[in-house]
This record gives sequence, structure tokens and C-alpha cells, in this order.
Amino acid sequence: MAYGYNGKILRVNLSHRTVSVEEPEDNFYRRYFGGRGFISYYLIKELKAGVDPLSPENKLIFASGVVTGAPAGGCGRNSVGAKSPLTGGYGDAEVGGYWGAELKQAGYDAIIVDGKAESPVYLWIKDGEAEIRDASHLWGKTTAETQEIIRSDAGEPLARTAIIGQAGEKLVRYACILNDVTHAAGRTGIGAVMGSKNLKAIAVRGHNRLTLASPDAVAALAKWLRDVVGTVMGGFQAQGTAVGLRALNKEGGLPTRNFQQSAFEDADKISGRAMKESILVGQGSCYACPVRCKREVSVSEPYQVDSVYGGPEYETLASFGSSCGISDLAAIAKANELCNAHGLDTISAGAVVAFAMECFERGILSERDTGGLKLNFGNASAMVQVVDMIARREGIGDILAEGVARAASRIGNGAEEFALHVKGQEIPMHEPRYKQGLGLGYAISPKGADHTMSLHDSMYASEGPLLESTRALGILEPLALDDLSPAKVRMVVYHSCWQHLLDCLVMCNFMPFNYRQVEELVCGVTGWNSTVYELMKVGERCLAMTRAFNIREGLGRKDDLLPQRFFTPLPSGPLQGVGIDKDKFEQAKETFYSMLGWDKIDGVPGLGKLQELGIEWVFDYLGGEIGD
Repeated sequence: MAYGYNGKILRVNLSHRTVSVEEPEDNFYRRYFGGRGFISYYLIKELKAGVDPLSPENKLIFASGVVTGAPAGGCGRNSVGAKSPLTGGYGDAEVGGYWGAELKQAGYDAIIVDGKAESPVYLWIKDGEAEIRDASHLWGKTTAETQEIIRSDAGEPLARTAIIGQAGEKLVRYACILNDVTHAAGRTGIGAVMGSKNLKAIAVRGHNRLTLASPDAVAALAKWLRDVVGTVMGGFQAQGTAVGLRALNKEGGLPTRNFQQSAFEDADKISGRAMKESILVGQGSCYACPVRCKREVSVSEPYQVDSVYGGPEYETLASFGSSCGISDLAAIAKANELCNAHGLDTISAGAVVAFAMECFERGILSERDTGGLKLNFGNASAMVQVVDMIARREGIGDILAEGVARAASRIGNGAEEFALHVKGQEIPMHEPRYKQGLGLGYAISPKGADHTMSLHDSMYASEGPLLESTRALGILEPLALDDLSPAKVRMVVYHSCWQHLLDCLVMCNFMPFNYRQVEELVCGVTGWNSTVYELMKVGERCLAMTRAFNIREGLGRKDDLLPQRFFTPLPSGPLQGVGIDKDKFEQAKETFYSMLGWDKIDGVPGLGKLQELGIEWVFDYLGGEIGD
């Protein structure tokens, strides 16, 4: 008997309006685990090289992991992936809430969506049955409006939803998908892929609990988490992911005015503490999680902000706050509401506005370009207006909806210098001159700049619980924040493999489980005799597959770059004079390739390495041809 998964993947062809079920063998689950493992497998196997990401030929894949739906914190997530319309390479995003667990309880481990519907539709799934339904009456509506109507139409007030807003409908290249309105599958523009297929939503209701191999083992881990959450995760409960904003600012790691500085003079006004003491009205959570880190805010003036759309996370506070030079917490909350209502990635949206502000201040954009908006840093009302214009693709918003790389190309006049991205994806709100191993991770990430796929150097720069846990992998000594030695690269490699593993399991990054506890969770759910070694290899296998997909799509070493700004020393603040050494960075990149068995010329995974990982079949796809 299989534990932890249903053994069923739902196939949906929107062009033909058909649904079918695929039943992979058990070894498929053990080799790829779910999440990013499933997504990268199907994209390599079934997507022809060079496909337009916004064409019907692209695939949109929703995938749970083998622990998704287990009654323990961090196990309610799912991944969504496709070829990215933002980068042209591998794209996915992980998302919390309840939708992933609900899909498992409805009888499916993943959904693969092909084709394009002639008119707007949504997919309704309940206890193993799937139906494509008309969504013409939902097109153009916000995520909250859509969820309410779908639940009413289905007569299921507890149905869980994955929805796009206007941004996805209008193919904004960094549009996202919202689970339950407040949980965003944010990065790489997968919401635009969903919109390109005329798919407004996938709603799910299930009543079949996940069967566990060892319920007692899983219950023990869940109880441990409940017992320690107050001491280990208390800050997250009180202030959400923004708990570290003030400390980050003090150390010089808070992106400010489009990364021109790394400390913001008004950081206290946009901190987690400031939000808690002013506009916070509630705390949301994810399936089976005792932490409750999600913010719910309400504002009445000068903006009206509805708590149904949740509240800003750290990335949002920094992207619309410090990076735009804005200290108006109400305006940031409004921008967050607009993003969740219309389906925009708050990281890319804030980064695009900050880019436009710098172009405006440097005279590259004028009021004629912005429709009369004075788009200076610190102009909160202009920021809010531009976010709305992006979602609707109106005026300057139509250009900015393309992302900073394409927008800069259209604007010209030197705008490219201020478009901060990797492979087309905007930089997250973590300063790579402060965390230089993270900068290496940004450059090499298959998704473009992404803060969840590599290590954060500050966690391992001194003795403490995180370094003690990492000693289980043979990382024995702390390393300086600006270290780019082979020892730091090894740390980046190991951490990257583990992060890819978590994204195959689709587990929350914030859970305080150590490596052995994750092993115990996997064994308790599945009954497998898994080890930390096997789990690391699952992550490395996934890293190699995503790299291979990008190589096939024409992305290689030439794209593993950081913007020039990060090699330029900071002009002021706690890190004044600090920049990344370009020669050391390039050497670190070669060392990273070498440690993973990739060639140094372009970072192509070698046949021997693919054979060692048990995915030698990938080699046949590197040239762009679909194999057997």
C-alpha cells in the first residue's frame, strides 16, 4: 500500500475540454518526491524546446509533495510551475494555505494543464471527480470576489481555491496565483501562464484524509513543534516574516531606493512591530500549522484596505517600502491589497516601481511618460497608482507590466543600468553585498533571482542553532558574510540541494525541523527507509533537472550574472565601501559548477553526474529534441 500519496495525477486539456487520470509507478514518487521534482520532470519530458511561455503549448503544473496533507506544521503547501514568461526558462513558485492539502484529500497528487480554453473556464474538483466549468462571469473580477462566487455556485463554503486576477488575465509577466486569496504563488509569472490558458481558477474540495505509514511518528513531530513554537517561532507569531526587518536595516542589509543604499532611515515605521501596533487586526495560518505568521491588516484612511486580502510580508514591506523610499505603512498595505486582489507578485511589482522611480529621478522618464505622476522616491500615492496601472496594463503600467528587463529595453536611454534582475526576474529584498553567498545563489538559481533557493549567509556567520544543525552535513565552522571561498561555495551547494529537496516535499522553509526530523517526517508519512543522504540526492537531482531545462532553452553561464550595481561599493550606511569582488565571484561560480559535476564552460550537467543521480535520460533532452 502506498502512503503519503494517492498515485494519481489529473490531466486537463483545455483545448479539447477533456480530463483524464495518470497513475505513475511507486518509484516515480520516491525518485522525484513531488513539487519541483514533478514539475521539472514533466517540463523536460513533454515540452518542446523554444515553446512560447504564453502559448497553448506551455504546460501549467500544480504539484503537491509526498508530505503534503500530513497533519504537521509546514505540510500544507503546493508548487505551481511552467516555462516562465518572465525569464524564458524554468519557472515555479511555492505557496501555502490549504489548497495543496485539499487537493491531496480530493484524490490527486498533481494537475497538469495543457492547451487553451476558447473562453474563460475554471476547474472544479471534488472527491476524485473533475469538471471544466464556464468562468465568463468571473473574468475581470478580483480574487476575493471570484472565490466567493465559486463557493456559492458549488454550494461548498469550505472549497479551497487557486485564482488569478486581472494581472493574470492581462498577461502581466510577473502575475501570480493566489491560494485562498492571501497566499501567493508569487514568482516567475505563472499567473500569466494561467491567464494565457483562459483558466481563471481551480477550486477543490476533498474529504479523504491522507493515510500515514506511522501516524504516531508524525504526531510526535507535530507535538514537538507545538511545544516549541512559542520559544523558537515566537517572533514569527508576533510580527510575521517582518520580525527581522529592523535588525536587517541596522546591519546594512535592507534594500533602499532600488538598492542604491542598504539601510533606510525610516525602517522603524514599516517594521513588523509598527504593523502590529497600528494596522494589524488578525493572524492567518496554513494547514495544520501552529505558527500563524500570516498578517491580516485593515486601514480606513487615507486608503481603504480590506483584511480579506491579508497583509504585507517582509518582502512586500521592503519592496514597496524601503526600496521605493516609502515609510507610509497604509500605502504599503494598499499596494499589498491591490497585488492580492489582482494577482501580482509583490516582489517584482515593488522592484519595478522602484526601478521606474530611479529612472524618473535620473530624467530617463518624465511626467509625460508617467501620465503626470511625479514618480519620485517616497511618493506613496504615486506608487499605489502605478501598481493599479500595472495590474490593468494602463499607461506607463503597460510597459512596467513586462518586468524591469523588458521595460528597460523599451525605455532605453540607459535605463538598463537600473533594471536589477537575474535572467529577467527582479531581485528579492535581500542585499547581496551583505550576504554574498546569497548573491552567488541569485546568479545560479534556475528561476532567476530567488531568495528561497540558496543560503542566507547571516544565519551561518556565527555560532548558533542553525550552524549547529548544519554540522550534520559536515559544515563545521562559521564563515564571514563576504566569504566566497570554496568553503562558502560548498555551503551554498549543500544548502541549495536541501532547499530543492524542501521544494520537492513542498515544505515551508520556516519550520524549525532539523535534517533528522525531516527524515523522520518523510519516513513517518511514507514508510520509506529514507535517510538524510537520500533526501540530499533528491534535491541535487532536482537542481540538475532544472539546470538541464534551462540549458536546453538557451540559458547558461552567460545568464548566471548579477547586475553591475552589486559589484559597486555601497556609498553610505553600515556597509559603506562594500561591494562584491567580481573576480572572486566568477571563481566561486566555476567552483559551484565543479562541485556539482557541471562543466565549467557553461554549467552543463555531465552525463556521469546524471547517471549517478539516476536521471541519465535527461542527457537525451539537452539538445532540444524530445526523446523516447
